Amino acid sequence: MGMSVTISAADDNDAEKILKLQYLCYQGEAELYGDYTIEPLTQTLDDLRAELAQSVVLVARLGEEVVGSVRGAVDMDGTARIGKLIVHPRLQRHGLGGRLLAALEGRLADEAEAKRYRLFTGHRSEVNLRMYRKLGYEQVGAAEPVTRRLSLVHMEKAAQSNAPYAASA
Repeated sequence: MGMSVTISAADDNDAEKILKLQYLCYQGEAELYGDYTIEPLTQTLDDLRAELAQSVVLVARLGEEVVGSVRGAVDMDGTARIGKLIVHPRLQRHGLGGRLLAALEGRLADEAEAKRYRLFTGHRSEVNLRMYRKLGYEQVGAAEPVTRRLSLVHMEKAAQSNAPYAASA
């Protein structure tokens, strides 16, 4: 009998596992852009621990193994900034990324009153762009050049109201 993947809040004990998974997951992006100095590959454990303290960080677990993660925080104007959505390569393309993103969106809407969600990905990251579009995100503005090889595509969608529907007669 197989195990199911569960999604829960990360804690400080997950930091090293998340960082190792992040390093594995961003190898393809680094290769795609010919740049192994991208921030997810150079982030330190201390930096990640600071993010854990300041953001909502979720992990997907298969048993005890961390197989996915995503993080986000809501700023003063109600924009939830979402980052570093990662899924172990062996579990990609099975909907886990969408589940993690939906779980984070729900938490940020419920706990931090997010009004909109914003994220970014590289302009050549077609799989990511396709997934985000499928999940309701739309590109906002022009792609932002970062290096000669990399531009960031910013995407956004409005938060869904979780208010109960009230019918009137």
